[in-house]
This record gives sequence, C-alpha cells and structure tokens, in this order.
Amino acid sequence: MDQALGARTLRGSVSGTGRAVLSGVLVLVALALLWEGYKWAGQASGGTWPGTTLELPVRPDDRAMPHTWDVLATLFEPARRGGEEVLLVILGRAAFYTWRIALVGFLAGSLFGVALAVLVVRSRVAERGLMPYVVASQTVPVLAIAPLLISFSRREQLPIWLPVAFLSAYLAFYPVTIAAVRGLRSPAATATELMRSYAAPPRTVLLHLQLPAALPFLFPALRIAATASVIGAIVGELPAGQSDGLARQILSFASSFSAAPEKLFASVLVSALLGVLFVGLVALVERLVVPAPLRHTDPAERTGTPPAGATAAPAGAAA
Repeated sequence: MDQALGARTLRGSVSGTGRAVLSGVLVLVALALLWEGYKWAGQASGGTWPGTTLELPVRPDDRAMPHTWDVLATLFEPARRGGEEVLLVILGRAAFYTWRIALVGFLAGSLFGVALAVLVVRSRVAERGLMPYVVASQTVPVLAIAPLLISFSRREQLPIWLPVAFLSAYLAFYPVTIAAVRGLRSPAATATELMRSYAAPPRTVLLHLQLPAALPFLFPALRIAATASVIGAIVGELPAGQSDGLARQILSFASSFSAAPEKLFASVLVSALLGVLFVGLVALVERLVVPAPLRHTDPAERTGTPPAGATAAPAGAAA
C-alpha cells in the first residue's frame, strides 16, 4: 500500500515537473517570437513606430538586437579568435563557480533568516527591536556594502569569495525572515494550546508544530532567495576582482558589445538560466518535503494569516 502510494506520489512529481518544464519552454518560445517580431516590424517601418515618425526605444538592427538563433549559435562557437573552447563551456564553468558561491550565501542567509524569525516570534522585545532594522537593511545598496566587505577581507586575509557569499546571504535572508515569521505564527491557536496542555517544551512546539506549519510559507521565499543569491554573487564578483565567475565574462563581453553583441546576450542568457535552475532545484526540494495539498493552496488563505506587510509594519511602528 505504501509502495503504491509512493509510486503515485513519484508519478505526480514527475508529471508536475514535466508540466513546469513544458511551460518554461513555451514561455521561452513566446519571448523569442516577440523578440523576432519586434525586429521584423521595426525594420519594416524603418525603426519607427508604425504610422509615426517616433523612433523605437531599441534599434531593431543586428548590432542592438541580434537574432535569437545567432545568440544560440554563438554558444557553440569558439569564444576567442583562434581558441578551441566553445563559449558554452566557458560560460558553464563560470556559472558553476558563481553558483557555488551563491549556494553558500543562500544556505547561510536562509539559516540566518529562519533563526532570526524564531527569535522574533519568541520575543516581542526582539520583534520591536530587530524588525525595523531587518526591513531597513534592504534599503542599503549592495554596491555600497561590497567595497567595505572586500577591503575588510583583504586586510584580514580572508578568502576573497567570502565577502561575495556574504552579499548573497545579505540579499537572501530578508524574504526568508519575513516568510518564516508568518509561517511560525500560522498554527491554529487550538493546536498550540493542545501542545502546551501536554507540557510540551518550546523546542518541541517549534520542531513538531511551528516549523512544519511554516514550510508552505518558507519555500516561496526560498525561491526568491535563490535568485537573489545569484544576483548578489554576480554583483559581488565585480568589486572583488574575481575572474572565474559570470560577472567577469559579462564585463568582458560588454566591452566588445559593438563587435560581437551575441556573446553578451549569450552570457546574460546563461546567467538567467543559472537562476532558473537554482529556483528549479529549490522547487524540487519543496516537492519532496511539502505535501501536494499544501503546495497547491495559498497558505495565507488556509490559515488566515495577515499579509507580510501587516506583520512587519506594526513592529516598525511600535519601535
């Protein structure tokens, strides 16, 4: 019986993954058709809006907007004149390097976010004291923090990837914290009272009631944190001067954009695919640990939990 249930669950997960992949491919095809349609219409009208003399926001020529098939073909051509390595191999290696740093930041930021949420839920003083700074932390630009972290790391002779991972964690922890606070408060009051009537210690309530109830809230935030950690890693690699990641490749191909715009678009495409694959990995973990009925319903509607803004705003106002 259990094996049959497990087989049905596995088939459902595979079917759901297949539908998600198919939807993603259809969206990519639609975007490619939109791109080519813009080029065709723009070139037919001489670079202006049809029936007007107003210029289009982006020139439809091959210098500004290369054909999608030219961008894809560039991935399988040598990246340098006279070189042997094709561009896809170089970008794939750089993407893997960036992803490893982003993964460290993602894990560190997510763990810190959950720990901070537990503290906030347990202590009203901590909520009033910390939540305004949690919200305010996201108003500080990453580009303002990066030079300070890199300078500190060099002075202390720390690994140069460490401040880049910190920037990824900095961008990842915020959505996780907000979602975890909502999720940890989502169990019904009757369930909490039942646990207390059995004299369950706070740790037991946390592990067996609050954290399982928080999972449907957490995973949407983790998907956001995954993309944010990739962005943090790419942005952090530039001031860190790291030459092995995607940021260096993007910068290099941006400098030669006028001669070979396809390479810059290809590097941007690989960066986007890296974020999509990271989100897909998080979604796969979600399918394994969160039951399907909980994934397919809005946790806020199911529990009546107020929106995130309604959770954070009173704390800031109280402070």
